[in-house]
Amino acid sequence: MIRTKFVLLLALGLVAPAFAQDDVDKVNGAISVGDGGSAGKLSTVNGGIRIGANAHVKSAETVNGGIHVGAGATLDSVESVNGGIRLGSNAKVGRTVNVVNGSITLEQGADVAGKASNVNGGIQLDAAHVGGGIETVNGDITIGANSRVEGGILVEENHSWFSVNSRKPRIVIGPHAVVQGTLKFKREVDLWVSDSATIGTVDGASAQKFSGDRPPQ
Repeated sequence: MIRTKFVLLLALGLVAPAFAQDDVDKVNGAISVGDGGSAGKLSTVNGGIRIGANAHVKSAETVNGGIHVGAGATLDSVESVNGGIRLGSNAKVGRTVNVVNGSITLEQGADVAGKASNVNGGIQLDAAHVGGGIETVNGDITIGANSRVEGGILVEENHSWFSVNSRKPRIVIGPHAVVQGTLKFKREVDLWVSDSATIGTVDGASAQKFSGDRPPQ
């Protein structure tokens, strides 16, 4: 009888489920979730966010600070304005990873179902997967060995005041990497593609082939 009443109250939304995840919202200060922990939306203005190994989090967002997602952790989305984002080995993001000024690093086995994008900062995959394409304006991109990208690569035109003298982004597609979709470049880049990689159509650049682990510097 007691169990029946509890189930009825839960269905009506009058009792919070035991697995409810709390949101954390700060203006100043870092946020940390321990290994194996769980949380809802993590948000801070001035501070980094650290998510432990095998933790489960709804989302992570900061304005000024980096975000580190531990090995095997899962969450829906990750976003920073000023600060890099690193996904540990086998970490999984169900939607997008987005930065304005900062790098994006995906360690071995990391998986982003949606898009990975930034404006300024490198993007690097190490035997990792991105399902919704990669976009940048000024960042170098390294699709490391055995990585896989669906949705192509887009390097947007640089409209900043300093674009005349800005360096060309360096795009490297490593050994046995796969990039499905168009590799579209709206500005001049240095594009290097391993002779064992598989890529889609290239628009706006000429691919230079290389053999071995990495292209010449």
